[in-house]
Amino acid sequence: MTHRERVQAVLHYQDYDALPVVAFRFWKETLEKWAAQGHISRDEARDYSTHGTGSPGGRAIMDKLGFDFHWGETYGGQVLLYPAFEQRILREDANGTQLISDEKGHIVRIKPNTPSIPSEEGTLLTGRAAWEELFLPKLQDGAERVDMALIDRLKAEEPTRKEPIGIWCGSMYGSIRDMLGVVHLSYLTVDDEDLYREIIDTVGNLAYQVVKRVLDTGVTFDYAHFWEDICFKNGPLVNPKTFDALIGPHYRRITDLLSAHGIDIVSLDCDGFIDALVPTWIENGVNTMFPIEVGTWGASLAPWRQKYGKELRGVGGMDKRVFARDRAAVDAEIERLKPLVDLGGYIPCPDHLIAPDAHFDVVQYYCDRFRKAF
Repeated sequence: MTHRERVQAVLHYQDYDALPVVAFRFWKETLEKWAAQGHISRDEARDYSTHGTGSPGGRAIMDKLGFDFHWGETYGGQVLLYPAFEQRILREDANGTQLISDEKGHIVRIKPNTPSIPSEEGTLLTGRAAWEELFLPKLQDGAERVDMALIDRLKAEEPTRKEPIGIWCGSMYGSIRDMLGVVHLSYLTVDDEDLYREIIDTVGNLAYQVVKRVLDTGVTFDYAHFWEDICFKNGPLVNPKTFDALIGPHYRRITDLLSAHGIDIVSLDCDGFIDALVPTWIENGVNTMFPIEVGTWGASLAPWRQKYGKELRGVGGMDKRVFARDRAAVDAEIERLKPLVDLGGYIPCPDHLIAPDAHFDVVQYYCDRFRKAF
């Protein structure tokens, strides 16, 4: 079986010959450390950081570790602001901290030597006038949103492709959060409900049109993939009832379109404690959760499967913290994963990017043990 065939078999509860060993990318600092230690070349690390997982350097790194492919290898059209805003430095303090208006129209504070989420300071989307003048023109559909050279390449590769690829469906709410920030978006829900709804509908309609453009080219995809990141450690950053009423229908419209083109595995990447939003996703055709956040509060596929049945699949839930420890920790993690794999419809994968504390040889050992165990 190819990895494409294995993924379809696992997520449709069918027989398969082996469970693929799946990763979800690496921190740049991780690759820099491994290059300094001599495990990979600096050219490989640079190629991966510049050109992504599908680059020759990215493939070489995966092969050296023993991973089969990355989850979230997606292709599609431009579903965000197009063209993006020009990033501008509004102010720079003596300590190097910069106040930046970024490519999404979000004003953030970036601290030097701090590889974390920037602090929110404001937004260019200050009301309806700014929406109509600055943002709405950048959220219109058009043929330029689909790279036909990329489409032609994917078509040419189709007969020999062995690894699964997904169609990128964008974001129904996370991209809006990126434009306004959590605070300003929260105020907008009550300060101007009409504008709030219009922004949601504009983003959702654009995603639908772009996904349709890509599907109409005839390219074959193995699954579809959304991104959100709209939850934190205590729950959603949006009222679940509002999410269900206003955003749910946009998911349904897109997943119905996907289904009409033979795509019935729909994956969604949302960090945080997502349980309150899972019902909306399941009811609207999103059936594969990624990641599963095992390292934060011990999340697991098992309670979801008990509640939602086999309609809910999962990718993720492998505790990557063992990569910073030793082989015994890897062995224990493999044993913990076995009953979850037995549930079916589940592919273990390290949640999030592999961090700089990971030992190269321990990651290699995990890939080898995983392949023998499953």
